Amino acid sequence: MPTVATSSLRSESLSNLSATVPGKLLIGFAATAVVAAAAHVSVPLPFTPVPLTLQPLAVLGVGLALGPVGGFLTMLAYLAEGAMGLPVFSPAGPGGVAQLMGPTGGFLMIYPAVAALVGGLTRTLSARISSFSSALIAGHIAMVLLLLSGATWLMMLTHLSSHQVLVAAVLPFLPGEIVKVFVAAGIYSTLTKTRRIQ
Repeated sequence: MPTVATSSLRSESLSNLSATVPGKLLIGFAATAVVAAAAHVSVPLPFTPVPLTLQPLAVLGVGLALGPVGGFLTMLAYLAEGAMGLPVFSPAGPGGVAQLMGPTGGFLMIYPAVAALVGGLTRTLSARISSFSSALIAGHIAMVLLLLSGATWLMMLTHLSSHQVLVAAVLPFLPGEIVKVFVAAGIYSTLTKTRRIQ
């Protein structure tokens, strides 16, 4: 079991790392790898081109951990990696630019804004309410943005009706997305309390 001094030293080392440009780049690259790993936890659904993945949880985590600017830039880097053909997107799609322009493009392209929104709003609300509550509120608002963007893009691309798009891109995902927001808020709250204790 690590001592308080050891935990404090690790926290200080991470803070020092994130204060340098190479450190920030390293952390950002590691964050894109986490999102890529989450994208590969993918379950295709027979009635929609949008698969179930852990990506939204990872995107929320990036925004909460790195803040609005770091989260935004990290998710831009993630999209750039995918556009270059690196295997960072869900394997359910064709990969590369084709995946960005495909049925799930609306979800992918809004990731930078989602990370920035959840990171910025959580930090603003944390001045008034608990870290868990602030992350929970911000996470749900960010998730609404994600689903709205994904559904709107799918509707424009496929010319499906509003009801069809709700069934294909929103309703099947709502329970899972709510759970992901709670998980992200819980992890963020726990880590925030741990830092304060140290």
